[in-house]
Amino acid sequence: MDALRKQASKLRDQVAKQQQAVIKQFSGTGYESSDVVVIDEVEMQRHQQLEKLYRATRASKDFQKDIVKAAETFTALGYKHIETGTKLSEDCCKYGAENIHDNILAKAAAVYGDSLKHVEKEQEDYNKLLYSQILEPLRAMVTGVPLEDARHLAQRYSRMRQEAEMQAAEISRRQARVRESPIPENVAKLHAAEAKMQELKANMAVLGKEAATALAAVGSQQQKVTFQRLVSMVEGERTYHLRVAAILGEVEAEMVSEKQRKESAPPLFLLENNSEKTAYFLAEAVHNFDAESEKELSLAVGDYVVVRKVSPSGWSEGECKGKAGWFPSAFVEKRLRLPTDGMAAEIY
Repeated sequence: MDALRKQASKLRDQVAKQQQAVIKQFSGTGYESSDVVVIDEVEMQRHQQLEKLYRATRASKDFQKDIVKAAETFTALGYKHIETGTKLSEDCCKYGAENIHDNILAKAAAVYGDSLKHVEKEQEDYNKLLYSQILEPLRAMVTGVPLEDARHLAQRYSRMRQEAEMQAAEISRRQARVRESPIPENVAKLHAAEAKMQELKANMAVLGKEAATALAAVGSQQQKVTFQRLVSMVEGERTYHLRVAAILGEVEAEMVSEKQRKESAPPLFLLENNSEKTAYFLAEAVHNFDAESEKELSLAVGDYVVVRKVSPSGWSEGECKGKAGWFPSAFVEKRLRLPTDGMAAEIY
């Protein structure tokens, strides 16, 4: 019977060692979670504290990597935007230069093409901000030495705790053997196991405090830096969009103004029926009008104008005080139709 008991005990020891070897193999890159009280409640609280800090630093690191990945994507898209915008800018400027005397489209194309240069400059500045203010600081922290050192300390503590758990089981077995057979050899082995446990307990107290301090400091720095970089990212994107909106707002205003100016400007020519002669008439200005170009004629209330042409666009051409030009038809009223080809004058 004694031989069978010894063989069974030896087999249990071998299985326990194999189990612990497997645990160490798969927990070497992380912090092993355990609810077992290895030494006392104080050590258990330290273990739970380290587990919480370890998970928090890992979550912060993963979030930082997510931000870095997004910033890298934004940067790649930004450079693609710059490439496409630059090509469109060149095409717009080319069309505007080659068709400058065509219509308002050529003018609009030239204005938009020039504005795109400024838009792409803002995009380039935003890309630089993403790299210097977001990518570089977060990459440095993700792969930084302080984080890795703190996590390694926690992992060492986790492995030491597993060793202490195994040692506690070893002490239990030695105590059972001493009770069964209190010979000097078994007692000596029990004392050796207990001494090793005391050494592990002392080392764990020092290492646990050091790992907790390091992880807490790194975690605090992670939170601070990540928050700052996130704010910089938001501010940079906001500034970029505001500046681009301002540029495009000016372009739109210039395009609309040019279109309105073209539509309201006096006609360059007047289609006439050559088979009929135009009848001139005398008109009196009822509103003041200030000419804005050499083609236009300034009028003051009470001025008399010889009207020679009337355009369907709402403009008329005539002469007043020795000067000729165009003016709005609604700013004058007919007073006298002038005679042409022997016709008598008619008063209105």
